[in-house]
Amino acid sequence: MIGYYIDLALRSLKRNLSLTVLMILAIGFGVGASMTMLTVMHVLAKDPIPQKSQVLHYVQLDPRPLRGYTPGEEPIEQSTRQDAETLVREARADHQALMTGGDATIVPAKADLDPFHIDARWTTNEFFTMFDVPFLKGGPWSPQDDANHNRVAVIGKELAEKLFGSTDVVGFTLRVETTEMRIVGVLDTWHPIPHFYDLATDPYGQGEQLYVPWTTSRDLELSRDGNMNCWDSKHDDPTVVGAPCEWIQLWVELDSDAKLSAYHDFLAGYWEDQVRAGRYERPVNIRLRNVTDYLDYNKVIPNDAKLGTYVALGFLIVCLVNTIGLLLTKFLRRSSEIGVRRALGASKASIFLQLLIESAMIGLVGGLLGLILALLGLWGIRHGVSHYADLAHLDLPMLAATIALAILASILAGLLPAWRGCQVAPALQLKSH
Repeated sequence: MIGYYIDLALRSLKRNLSLTVLMILAIGFGVGASMTMLTVMHVLAKDPIPQKSQVLHYVQLDPRPLRGYTPGEEPIEQSTRQDAETLVREARADHQALMTGGDATIVPAKADLDPFHIDARWTTNEFFTMFDVPFLKGGPWSPQDDANHNRVAVIGKELAEKLFGSTDVVGFTLRVETTEMRIVGVLDTWHPIPHFYDLATDPYGQGEQLYVPWTTSRDLELSRDGNMNCWDSKHDDPTVVGAPCEWIQLWVELDSDAKLSAYHDFLAGYWEDQVRAGRYERPVNIRLRNVTDYLDYNKVIPNDAKLGTYVALGFLIVCLVNTIGLLLTKFLRRSSEIGVRRALGASKASIFLQLLIESAMIGLVGGLLGLILALLGLWGIRHGVSHYADLAHLDLPMLAATIALAILASILAGLLPAWRGCQVAPALQLKSH
């Protein structure tokens, strides 16, 4: 029976070709615009580390002076160097890592390659374990490398191939600024979206290709990137221990609620110790947000992407309204045909199903057109100036969603026309003929 209804739908669509084309265009453009922006939102809003997003927690404390305090306000976004280094040394979590973004000049050994700048990260060795960073060769530096301020580095495979033409470079040295560093590991491609571990830099940037121990970066005074906020100008260098400046990200891994509660209690005790030492003045104000909560709190999705999505969905609604009108016109024009079918014994339900199948077929073809338009839209975004442009790609789930949305939209648009169409009274139609 379904095959028969499909055959009837095809004949009907061919008979009113211009009307059919208009409906396909309406569905296609509405779905294409919507799926372009929904795909962007899908990429920007996805969980960057789903296997661990509930056990990784971002630490926020508030060592600012009491002046300017407002009850209920959030603590500062990042940590001071003194707090971050102290908490990492205490090692009360399963894993912990402090870090900041940086940049450095790489001086290649190749004579035909000029020095170049590269994005980097200064961190501690558990960074790689906490965030499941994949290695092609070698591995992280050791805790002893951190403690001994050793000149070691982990690099990305793109940097390895650029400098040496190979990723098999563990044990080689590279020159960072004026210092030779020994390569202990080479990363595979790793590009979490967004860069949840440091939202103080571009959350949708290309990521880092150089990782150096935190202690080494401070010894060499390697430059840093990202936000810094100081509330006292008594220190000439805001990066030294004890400076009243926030500029470091601190993450801990806690794999159970009990450990999370215990770590919160530890931070509360640490806070009281700092009050007694005269460093902290404000009431206890601690935040331990997991990855999902931290991203929600920071509202990392750009406003232009949100606005574009709302506009595209509004355009889809307009297209659906137009499609409803076109379908209503099309089905009511066939009142005589429907009346004859009803007189020959077809039920209202069978007529309703027949017309819905016709609507779904329009949606299927419109969905294919919408898919092409969505691909063109994403191509346009990739060639635009937005900082997330390179991420605009249609994956398999969104491809399937495009077709599904088109069919669903056309069926929804066809509900009212199909219901009106199946209400045709056969006696009136037969009498008029």
